Amino acid sequence: MKLPRSFYTRKDVVQISRDLLGKVLVTDIDGFKTAAVILETEAYAGETDRASHAHGGRRTKRTEPLYQGGGRAYVYLCYGIHHLFNVVTNESDFPDAVLVRAGQPLQGTTRMLQRRCRTKVDKSLLGGPGSVAKALGITTVFTNTGLNGTVIWIEDRGQTVYERDIVAGPRVGVDYAGQDAGRPYRFIWRR
Repeated sequence: MKLPRSFYTRKDVVQISRDLLGKVLVTDIDGFKTAAVILETEAYAGETDRASHAHGGRRTKRTEPLYQGGGRAYVYLCYGIHHLFNVVTNESDFPDAVLVRAGQPLQGTTRMLQRRCRTKVDKSLLGGPGSVAKALGITTVFTNTGLNGTVIWIEDRGQTVYERDIVAGPRVGVDYAGQDAGRPYRFIWRR
C-alpha cells in the first residue's frame, strides 16, 4: 500500500525518518520497475538545521520543492556527480526532508545492476545515497515529483521494524553545520 500524504505531512521529521525504515521505495522509470527496502535515513529539520539546504529560510529554485509540503521528492546533485533522493515532509513552507541513504534490492535487480555498471549484488549496490538513486533511476529530473503517483512512491508492505534494531547517530558529510552536525538524526535498521 502506498504511503498516504498524511504520513509525510506530520511535523516530526526525526520520527518520519525512523518510520521510513523498512518501507519500500519503488520507481517505474523508462519502463523498468525497481524496488528497495529502506535501510538507512537522515533527517533534516528545515530552517533551524544548519545542515539543511533550507537553513535560515534559504529559498532558491533548487530548494523550492522543500517548501511545497510533504509527499514530494527533493533530488539534488551532490559534488556535481551523485543524485540524492530526499523525501519532503511537514506542511507547506516548513522545509523538512529525509535523505534515503541505503537500501536492499527487492525488485528489478537486473536493471539496478545495469544502472550501477555492476555484475553482482552486494551491500554496495545500494550502500549509499548516490547508489540508491542511481540504481533506482532517480535523477534531478524527478525533483518535486509527488510520491503518490506512478513514477516514484513509497509503500508499506507490513514490515515491522523494532526500536531495538534501530541505531541512531550523527549525520554524514555535514561537518560544516557545526553543532548541528552532531545531532543523532541518522538512522540505520540493523537486521
